[in-house]
Parts: sequence; structure tokens; C-alpha cells
Amino acid sequence: MAINIIPFNAAYSKDFYNLNVEWLQTHFYVENYDEEVLSEPEYYIINKGGHIFFAKQVNDIYGTVALIPTKTEGIYELTKMAVLPNQRGLKIGQKLMQHCIDFAKEQNFKGLMLYSNTKLENAIYIYRKYGFAEIPVEENSPYKRSNIKMELVF
Repeated sequence: MAINIIPFNAAYSKDFYNLNVEWLQTHFYVENYDEEVLSEPEYYIINKGGHIFFAKQVNDIYGTVALIPTKTEGIYELTKMAVLPNQRGLKIGQKLMQHCIDFAKEQNFKGLMLYSNTKLENAIYIYRKYGFAEIPVEENSPYKRSNIKMELVF
């Protein structure tokens, strides 16, 4: 069965929270900023001009990702991407990434940026595969765990 990428629906807010908390706890830890954003995605993302997408198959949510506007006009942060543990390795994350890139181009965004950590070698490899290039991480990065920042300019 096909995985469909669907836009935000408040009915899936708990999935957004649970998917991301599980991923963060597996790889790092949940920072205060994460808890705030994940607990109130409409307030912190949707109402600020951002977007959240879900990978859905029938009635099940398998993954999620968000695009949040940055202080730089037309540049959105690709963030809060997570896939269910038993669905990893099935390219759901790549499908979400491609959807975000296509969506950003359709919306005439100038580009996307993201924060990550170099210990996530597979993720960094995929970001590069999709055209993201490394740029300097600012000193006041919103995430303590991030040691790499990347961007994709259209």
C-alpha cells in the first residue's frame, strides 16, 4: 500500500509529539525547546506560517516533518522529522524530505536549512544526496545537540 504525504491535521498532533520524542530519546534527549514546540505544534509552527506533513498509510501515521519560517525571508527550517522505529529503512524519511523540497519550490521559498549532528551519518549522507551543503552553525543555535547546519538554496 502506498504511503501518502498529507498536511497538518490537529487530529495527528499526538503522533507529531510521540514520533519526535521517541526519536529524540533514542538518539539524544528532549530539550526544553523541543518539548515546547512538540507540545503545541499549532502555536509554534502552523500559526507562525509553518507547515507540518505526515506520512500516512490507511489510518496509520508512520512519519512526520515540519517546515518553520526562519528570520531570513523565504528560508524555512526543515525540522522535527521522525519515522516510527519499525518503519525506518523503508525510505519514508526520504519521501518526506522530497515532499518538503517539492513543496518549498512550489511555494517559491528561497531555500531550506536544517540543524543536525554529525553522529547521524546516514542522515547527513541523505541531506547531501538531496543537495544540502554545510554552512557555519551560529553560536546561539536553538539546539544544544546540533553541531552541523546545512542549507539547500533554490
